[in-house]
Formats: sequence, structure tokens, C-alpha cells
Amino acid sequence: MYKPLSQSNIPKAKLIKRGKVRDIYEVDGYLLILATDRISAFDVVLPNPIPYKGYVLNQISVFWFKFLKDIVENHFITDDVNLFPEVFKESYDQVVYRSMLVKKTRPLPVECIVRGYISGSAWKDYKRSGSVCGVKLPEGLRESDKLNEPIFTPSTKAETGHDENITFEKVVDLIGKELAEKVRDLSLEIYAKAEKYARERGIIIADTKFEFGVDENDNLILIDEVLTPDSSRFWPLSEYEPGKSQPSFDKQYVRDYLESLNWDKQPPAPELPEEVVKKTSEKYLEAYRLLTGEDLLKKIKV
Repeated sequence: MYKPLSQSNIPKAKLIKRGKVRDIYEVDGYLLILATDRISAFDVVLPNPIPYKGYVLNQISVFWFKFLKDIVENHFITDDVNLFPEVFKESYDQVVYRSMLVKKTRPLPVECIVRGYISGSAWKDYKRSGSVCGVKLPEGLRESDKLNEPIFTPSTKAETGHDENITFEKVVDLIGKELAEKVRDLSLEIYAKAEKYARERGIIIADTKFEFGVDENDNLILIDEVLTPDSSRFWPLSEYEPGKSQPSFDKQYVRDYLESLNWDKQPPAPELPEEVVKKTSEKYLEAYRLLTGEDLLKKIKV
């Protein structure tokens, strides 16, 4: 019987971080990244888990890591529990389908955001200043308009609170010119390949966030999650209509519900109605189906 997982508990493994959604364990020099069914909005974890969300996040990341490996090396080793260290096999029900074993790296201190469309915080910045992260944009853009070409709009990585949009020059200050140019160019290349693939399957990737790390041999590799509904803005192509906010496959649906409440966006977050939880779960599962062509619930036999 499936039960949503709000928090993992693997007693013999070393828990090194509980993020808003992921629990990260370390064993034998590797990391195990486990996607729970937690959901956050406005940097606050909500009380309701979203059924199957962790499965979707993990399986979509696995799909993209394999799809993109010709562009950039990544930290993914395996999601086959039979190949995990013994300590995780003892907690099979917690780790299966929702976790991956990855290489340990030194993460770079920047979020590498690529935007192909003007939306979210970028739309607010554009209305205020006509630019985003120091990138000047044409006049007269409407909300959700497609940009002439995708732009790189990095941000800091905040441990608590909100990430802060920064200019490319600030990235150079943080990690050096050569590495900054490399992550910018790789981010744009990855986005271009993924955006084309997703569009052919009915999804617009309006924007997305990548993270990179450096391994023990100083190789730059793609890490964390990649092109999931949590790290990206996914819109249904069939309903795309610029000039307003778009329906989405990501957690914007939850944000929109919360915006309708008299909530100050500080903990504790309000409970989500059952209908919002169910609809959100369906959106995540549909995103997986469109991108991969598979029914996830049939695949995992839930």
C-alpha cells in the first residue's frame, strides 16, 4: 500500500542534509539523494506531502541525466537499489524509485538559471527596470513572451531565505572568468537541447535552474536535480497564450492557491485542501508521462 513519504529515516546511514524536498545521505564516499514527497512554496515547506512527487522528481532527473550526458558529465551513478550500499537496501521501501546514488563534488556557489520566456521574478524585474540580472531586454515584452534567445540569469545559493539574482560579472567574481563562462555556455546548451525535446512532446520549458560541481579531478559536472517540475517552469504548449501567467505542470498551481489566502508566507504554512493535493500530484505525473512517454504508476506498479 503506497503512502506518501514526508521524511526518510535510514538509521545506519549518515544524514548530512534535509533540504526542502530532498534528504541527502553519505556512505562510502558517495551521496544518496532521496526525493521525499514534501513540497515547498515561498521557501516554506507545506504540511501536506504530494503523492508520488518524489518518484517523479527522481525519475525525471534520471531521465535527463542520461539524455544530456553527451553535453556534460554528471554526478549520477545509479538508481538501481540492488547496486546501492547495503545500508540502503535495508530501507528498500524508502529508497526505491525515489533516490539515486551520486558522486560527491564541491558544488559551485551559484544557481545557473536559463530563461527562454519572461515570467516569474524575471517579469517583475523587467517591469521595474527593463532588464534581468543585468541583461537588457527589448521594450514592449508581455508576460510569458518568448525571448529572442534564451538568457543566462544566475542567482546566489541561499541556505536560508530567498536566492538573490546576480549579474554575470558577480559570477565571475565568485568563481573566476573561465569557470563562469563555462557554466554559462553549458547551461545555455543544455537548455536548448532539452527545450527542443520537451516542445516536441507538448511541454514548454519556460525557464530552469542548473547546479554544477567540481569533482576530485577538477572536472566540471552537472549535479543536484535537473529539469524537474521543481527546478523548472513547465507550461502546456497547447494552452500557451502570452500576455498573462500560464497554466503549468509545476508547483505554480500550489503557489496560486496560496496567493489566494490571507497568508503572510511565513511558517507555519496552511494545510492544502485535498483537491489541491490531488491535482498537484496529477500535474507532476502528467509532466513525467509527456516527457518520457511512460506511465510512472504502471512502471513502478503502485
